[in-house]
Amino acid sequence: MKDIGIIGFPMDLGGNSRGVDMGPSALRLTRMVSRLESLGLDVVELGNVLVHTRGLISTGTSDAHFLEEILRACDAAAEMTVDAVERGFTPLMLGGDHSVAIGSLWGMSSLHGRGGAIWIDAHADLNTPETSISGNVHGMPLAVALGLCSDDPRFANDRWPAQALDPQHTVIVAARDLDSAEQELLRSPNAPRVFSMQEIDRRGIAAIADEALAIASGAAFLHVSLDLDALDPRDAPGVGTPVRGGLDYREAHTLLEIIAAHGASSVDVVEVNPVLDVRNQTAETAAELICSLFGASII
Repeated sequence: MKDIGIIGFPMDLGGNSRGVDMGPSALRLTRMVSRLESLGLDVVELGNVLVHTRGLISTGTSDAHFLEEILRACDAAAEMTVDAVERGFTPLMLGGDHSVAIGSLWGMSSLHGRGGAIWIDAHADLNTPETSISGNVHGMPLAVALGLCSDDPRFANDRWPAQALDPQHTVIVAARDLDSAEQELLRSPNAPRVFSMQEIDRRGIAAIADEALAIASGAAFLHVSLDLDALDPRDAPGVGTPVRGGLDYREAHTLLEIIAAHGASSVDVVEVNPVLDVRNQTAETAAELICSLFGASII
C-alpha cells in the first residue's frame, strides 16, 4: 500500500442539501490520520480544492445546476490528483458532494487510461442533464466517468479523457434508489454491474465483495468511491439523501476489508454532512471505514 495524500473538496454545489461542504473538516476532526499512521502509512495533507460559494456564482441551467463552477473545481481536483500520484501517494479525496468524483477520475484516467471502479452508493449516479429530474450534478458523476455526457458540449474538455472508466470493470454496490432512466440504462448489455441491497441480503456481503472486486480489477486502475448514504441512516444519519435499508456497520466494514486485500489506486469518501449529523457519528464511521479500506484489521 502506498502512502496517502489527503485532498479536501469542500463542495455542496452538486445537490440540494447545504452543509456537505463541511464534510472534509468533519472527517479531519476524527482520529482518521492517527489511525492510518498506526497502520504504518505516511499520511500527507495536500490541502483543499478551491470552490466558490453559491452566492458568488450563477446557478446556470435548470438541467445541471452550477455546472460551470463544478467542472472548474473538478479540473483543479484532477490536477491535485495527478500531483498526488506523481509524488507517490494514493489520493484520498474527502468530499463534499459526489460530483467531486469527476475530478478524481479525470486525474486518474489521464495518467493510466480507463480504469475500474467500485461505486458504493444507494444511488447509481448515472443521470445525464437530459435524464435528470432534479438537475443536481451529484447524480451524474458516474455517467460522466463512463462517457455518457460526452455529447454535451458543456462537458467538453481538452485536458482530461472523455471516458475515465471501463463499464465492464465498474460495479455499483448497495444500490436501492434508482431513477427510471438509470434502471433502463442498467439493463443494457454494456452497463456496469449492479449489486442491489436485495442481492446483498440474499447472497451476503462477502460473496458480493469478492465478485465486485473480481469485476473491477484488471483495468488500468481501481478507484473506490464511497458515498456514506450507502449505509443505513441508523449508522450514517449525516447524509443529504438518506435511504432506509442500506448496509449496516459491519457489512460496510467487511466490504472494505475485502477490497483492502487488493488495494485501491484512488479513493473518494463523500456526502458526509455535519449539519445533518448526530454528534459527528457519520464522520466517525467514515473515518473507521477508511481505515478498513487501507488495511485495518482485528488481528
